[in-house]
Amino acid sequence: MGLYSRYLFPTILDHAMRREPIERQRPLALAGVQGEVLELGFGTGLNLPHYPSGVTGIVAIEPNAKVSRRARERIAASPIEVELAGLRGDSDLPFDAGRFSSAVSTWTLCTIPDVARALAEIHRVLKPGGRLFFVEHGLAPDAAVRRWQRRLNPINRFLGDGCNLDRDIAALLKSSPLELERCATFYLEHTPRLGGYTFRGCAVKQ
Repeated sequence: MGLYSRYLFPTILDHAMRREPIERQRPLALAGVQGEVLELGFGTGLNLPHYPSGVTGIVAIEPNAKVSRRARERIAASPIEVELAGLRGDSDLPFDAGRFSSAVSTWTLCTIPDVARALAEIHRVLKPGGRLFFVEHGLAPDAAVRRWQRRLNPINRFLGDGCNLDRDIAALLKSSPLELERCATFYLEHTPRLGGYTFRGCAVKQ
């Protein structure tokens, strides 16, 4: 992990992900989350105030230790018990199959190197009937926007610490072991279209 990832990116991430259009998506994405939750890409803990009352605990996956450090104050202020796990989302998760009632991914699937493996692991650790709740940015439907997403993706990967502009989130979920239950797509307001095309919904383990 380079100096940028360790020292600059955590601050940039925290400020960028507190923008009002993004904050408005969190309670919408997390509605219906319940039981013990696996959250991929916990970041600086910005989802915590938006979890519904049916959540009993969270296991938080966050590979960037400096980002996790910024989350500790929010964890201390939360009534929900949170266990921080310094793992990558596409690693073999050290949890029993069928442990979690829900999984959450908010603006994270864009960054995980091996998304297919990560989604297979989520499927494994979810209970039957458990759901992955997500809100993600990704590949836009407009040809002109797509062209610029692909042109600028190498720069964005550096500035966003691995974040890709051009992943088709719905297609990735449809090709996973999970069943895509619902997925709303739209451009996030007051956000450049290159990074603003949004997928929000849930996928279920049958």
